[in-house]
Amino acid sequence: MAVTSRRAHPLPVRLTHWINAFAMTCMIMSGWGIYNASPFFGFVFPQWATLGGWLGGNIAWHLAAMWLLVGNGLLYLAYAIISGHLRRRMLPVGPLWRDIRAALTFRLKHEGHGYNAVQRALYLGVLLLGVLMVASGLALWKPVQLAWLADLLGGYEIARRVHFIGMAGIAAFVVLHLALVLLFPRTLAGIITGGPRLAVEKETRP
Repeated sequence: MAVTSRRAHPLPVRLTHWINAFAMTCMIMSGWGIYNASPFFGFVFPQWATLGGWLGGNIAWHLAAMWLLVGNGLLYLAYAIISGHLRRRMLPVGPLWRDIRAALTFRLKHEGHGYNAVQRALYLGVLLLGVLMVASGLALWKPVQLAWLADLLGGYEIARRVHFIGMAGIAAFVVLHLALVLLFPRTLAGIITGGPRLAVEKETRP
């Protein structure tokens, strides 16, 4: 085994992180505008929190951000799988209950270059939510062509609610993510500069 080193947050991870942050913000805000046009809960979002100005503009922003988010997500997954980043940083999740108890008592450690079990579970969870959002979003975008997908989700109206709940889950993740940055400000520098260099074992052929 040869030992090499790499940044805690490689350049492809940093680029896709910030593109993802921009695209997700656009999608959430434009999605709130679309929801306001036909709300199914007893509230609407304030106009200043929406993106697009009117329904047509909301939809245009939402679709544009969707392609950016999906393309960026596929690039991230491809890199994370091929480079081993996903395996090294996300798997296995680890002692989740222990870290949850530590988090609830404000004793959860964060080293700045490694993920604890709570973070790993959250990141994997938001990836699964992303898959659900894409599936429900496609069912809403093409309800005739993809009628089978809408039916699989329980119908068009149920798909709207599934999409909304998925958005709420991702928004909650963003809030937790920002809270972590506030608690550990040095993590922000890491995702900008790449953080410290870490030793990595690399297999060598005889």
